[in-house]
Amino acid sequence: MAEKFHLKVITPERVFYEGEAFFVEMNTTEGEVGIYKNHIPMTMLLAPGVLLIHEEDGVKEAALHSGFIEILQDRVSVLAEIAEWPDEIDINRANEAKIRAERQLKNGEQTANIIKAEIALKRALTRLEVGRHK
Repeated sequence: MAEKFHLKVITPERVFYEGEAFFVEMNTTEGEVGIYKNHIPMTMLLAPGVLLIHEEDGVKEAALHSGFIEILQDRVSVLAEIAEWPDEIDINRANEAKIRAERQLKNGEQTANIIKAEIALKRALTRLEVGRHK
């Protein structure tokens, strides 16, 4: 089995997660990334997506939105705008946000609004994906 490393996920409101993991997966602006201990040191920008934390007892899943990740050989730090466990997600609200974002994209509003709508849609879809595991 792979070696453990220290993982810390922080949001503006709280320390979302802190513990030992064997492997972690998340979305970045460059695509999906998987990290084991002794990964090459780097920093990356997060994109909305599912965070998978592989621990000794299994895999924890969460919704993770925009932020930064710092990867060092023995630890990974995530500074996220929003991080949510499945039981924290309001499925009805996420569905409503998805519908609003899709409507805005369909109507072809101004470019700035389209970008916001695309981000809102990605967040809603991530919440729905993670929220299905309540």
